[in-house]
Amino acid sequence: MKISHHPLNLNNWRKTMPVVLGLMLCSSLGFAQTPDKSVIDAIVKEETDNSQVHKLAHELFDEIGPRLVGTPQMKQANDWAVDKYKSWDIQAHNEKWGEWRGWERGISHIDMIYPRVKSLEGTQLAWSPGMGKKTVTAEVIILPDLADSAAYAAWMPSVKGKLVMISMNQPTGRPDYNWQEFALKESFDKMKAERTAMTDAWKKRITKTGYNTKTLPLALEKAGAAGILTNTWSAGFGVDKIFSAYTKTIPTVDIGLEDYTLLFRLTEGGMIPKLSIHTESKELGVVPTFNTIAEIKGTEKPDEYVMLSAHFDSWDGGTGATDNGTGTLTMMEAMRLLKKFYPHPKRTILVGHWGSEEEGLNGSRAFVEDHPEIVKNLQALFNQDNGTGRVVNLSGQGFADAKDYLGRWLASVPDTLKNRIKTTFPGTPGGGGSDFASFVAAGAPGFSLGSLNWSYGSYTWHTNRDTYDKVIFDDLKNNAMLAAIMAYLASEDPAKTTTTKAEGVKWPVPVKAIRRGGLDPVK
Repeated sequence: MKISHHPLNLNNWRKTMPVVLGLMLCSSLGFAQTPDKSVIDAIVKEETDNSQVHKLAHELFDEIGPRLVGTPQMKQANDWAVDKYKSWDIQAHNEKWGEWRGWERGISHIDMIYPRVKSLEGTQLAWSPGMGKKTVTAEVIILPDLADSAAYAAWMPSVKGKLVMISMNQPTGRPDYNWQEFALKESFDKMKAERTAMTDAWKKRITKTGYNTKTLPLALEKAGAAGILTNTWSAGFGVDKIFSAYTKTIPTVDIGLEDYTLLFRLTEGGMIPKLSIHTESKELGVVPTFNTIAEIKGTEKPDEYVMLSAHFDSWDGGTGATDNGTGTLTMMEAMRLLKKFYPHPKRTILVGHWGSEEEGLNGSRAFVEDHPEIVKNLQALFNQDNGTGRVVNLSGQGFADAKDYLGRWLASVPDTLKNRIKTTFPGTPGGGGSDFASFVAAGAPGFSLGSLNWSYGSYTWHTNRDTYDKVIFDDLKNNAMLAAIMAYLASEDPAKTTTTKAEGVKWPVPVKAIRRGGLDPVK
C-alpha cells in the first residue's frame, strides 16, 4: 500500500488521531458504545407501573400448581410458558431432553380413628404408589431399637398389616429462633443436647436394621407392612420437606410434625392408635421431559448468546412458588420487558426453563451437552433460583476477567438495584446447587443471581408451605428489572466476554445428564 505524504493528509491524521486512539482504547475496554439509558429507564418504568408478575404467579402457582418432573402438571406448565411467550411475540418451543417415570398425584386422606377421631395433616410422598379406591385401617407401630440386623430380621414378620413409623420423634416443634427469643439459656442448651442425642440414636437405629433410608421402606413393604409413615421436619412452624417415596406397592406418607409426634407418644404410651388411610395416584408409564426455550434473535451477532436461566420443575408438597417459580417468573418477565423495549438485540437472547433440576440439574446439563455451539459462544448466562428475595449476591464463578465485564454492566444498572448487591471476584466456580453450574462446568460464563434469604431454607425450600402467599412481589419485580437490564447490557457490549479461569481455582468436572429417570429399581 502506497502512503501519501501530502500535507493535507498529514493534517487530517493529526486531527483524527486522538479520536482514533480514543476509539481503540474504548473498544479494548468495552466502552465504545454507551448503553442507551432510555432503554433501562423504560424497563424500570414498565415493571414499576405495569408488572405482570402477579398475574403470572396466579396462573402458574394457583392454576397449574407444582411441577414435579414426569407429571402432567410439568407438561402443562411447559405448554403454558410457550403460549405466554408467543402472546408476547417471542418465539418459544419445548425441547425434549429425556424421559421420566410418569406419575400423577391424587388425594390423600389420613385420619386417626382410635383412641379418638382426628383428621391428620399429611400427604403421600412424590411417586408414592396409589391405593386405588381402597381405604386401609391399621394400627401404628414404631420401628423398634433392636440389637442388630439379625434381630430386625426376626422382628420383620410383626409388621404385617401395620403402619410403620420410621422417623424420629422430634423433641420440639418450635424453631430454634423461637427458643432463642424466649427460653432460658440453660433450657435451650438442654433441648439442643437432647435433640442431638436423639438424632444420633435414631441414625444408629436405622443402621442396625441393616438397611438405609431408601432400602428400609422396601424391606418393610416386602414383610407385609400396610404403609410407611415419615416426618421430615423443616425446623420451622408447620413445615415439612416433601421428597420421594421408595415403596412400590404400599403408600408412603409424610405426617406433619404435630400429628406425627402425637402418634409417636400414643404408641410409646401403649394407647396404640389406629389410622384410616386412603391415597390415590396414577402411574403414567414413561413420559417425555422437556426444557422450555424462548428466543429473541440477535441482529448483529446472532450466533453469540446471552441467556436467562431458571429451573421450571419443583417438588410437589406445595406449589413450587419460591423454588423455583419466582426464578421462572423473573426470567419470563425479563424477556417480556426485553421484547417490548429491546426487540432487536445485537446478540441473540435466550431463556432456558429447565426440567428436573431437583433430581440433579438434568435439563440444563442435557442442554449443555446438546448445544455446544451455544455454550461455546455464550456471552453470559444469568440464573436465579434460591427464593423470592431481592438479588444481593453476584460471584465471578472463578473466571479471571469476570470483574471487568460484570463490573462494567453493573455500573449502568440503577443504584436502587445495584447498591444492594455484594460482588465476589473472581469467586469460585459452582459445582452444583442450580443450573448455572451446568454451564460453569463446561467453561461457559454462567452466573447466579443470589437472593436474600426470607427464611428460604426452613420455610419454603422443598416444603409443603412453598406457595403463592410466600412471594415477595416487590423483590420479584426488582429481580425482573435487574435480569432484563443485565441481559440488555451483555447483549450491547462490543467486547466478547473471556472465560479464562483464575489461577489456583479447582474447576468442577462436567456431569452427564440423567436422561431416563425414576424408572430403575432402588438399589
